[in-house]
Amino acid sequence: MLKIALGPLLYYWPRQTTFDFYEAMAQTSVDTVYLGETVCSRRHELRLADWLQIAALLRARGKDVVLSTQTLLESGAEVGTMHKIAANGDYLVEANDMGAVQSLTGKVPFVAGPHLNIYNVPTLQWMAGLGASRWVMPLEMKQSDLAVMQAGRGTLQTEVFAYGRMPLAFSARCFTARHCNLPKDDCQFSCLAHPDGLMMKTRESEEFLVLNGTQTQSARVYNLIGAVGSMQALGVDVVRLSPQSQNMAQVVALFRATIDGALTPAQAVERITPLMPAQGCNGYWHGQPGLDLVAQPVQ
Repeated sequence: MLKIALGPLLYYWPRQTTFDFYEAMAQTSVDTVYLGETVCSRRHELRLADWLQIAALLRARGKDVVLSTQTLLESGAEVGTMHKIAANGDYLVEANDMGAVQSLTGKVPFVAGPHLNIYNVPTLQWMAGLGASRWVMPLEMKQSDLAVMQAGRGTLQTEVFAYGRMPLAFSARCFTARHCNLPKDDCQFSCLAHPDGLMMKTRESEEFLVLNGTQTQSARVYNLIGAVGSMQALGVDVVRLSPQSQNMAQVVALFRATIDGALTPAQAVERITPLMPAQGCNGYWHGQPGLDLVAQPVQ
């Protein structure tokens, strides 16, 4: 049975908002929840101890919990936090850079995150040899390439990013602070004012990208709910849904209903569209430009 995972929170929300969000998610049918700060270490509303408190709450509600490491490490303090997460001894860890992989290798199983850029079977098998028990497909990979990976994955579980604004790139520069004419070291936590990121448009007023601190995201929302049947046929184990500030519980419920066969792909697409913070896309899955929206063939 295809499982549902809630990916790490990519945005910067107030502390109580974050706790309330995960309390609500504990009531949903998600199977696994990823926790932790993956974007910027200046986001201090929650510390590691707070994430562990949320992890305990979710585990008590029957959820599997994974602690995610930061993707771009720039300081000794950030490396130290990564090592603490890797050595937590209680929860599975998602490694989002090779430093985290090295810290986990030979010690405990881990999840190979989407930003490790695993694009071929030899790399996937090498990662499994280092101790990975699950890998997350790169966002740009098309379904035909995933089929090749599935044939050579062995016992590795496969997870696919199936819903949310795509995290496309990371930078040492904070784009949100730059937008506010602030230096990164005195950003005044500008990200708090943008719970789903800051939209950037072209000169023709077309929505282009979303700025999320040091992270650049797609303006459109990647949505593979119409491809649930295809993922099941390929033997995918987990679909990842990325948190958004509104309607997340309804999004989870629609994915669950689609997985269970209570909704057809067409019905699911129709019902989820009003819940999305922006227009949908699924181009990468079909081997086309990522911002394209390809109609899913009838299954």
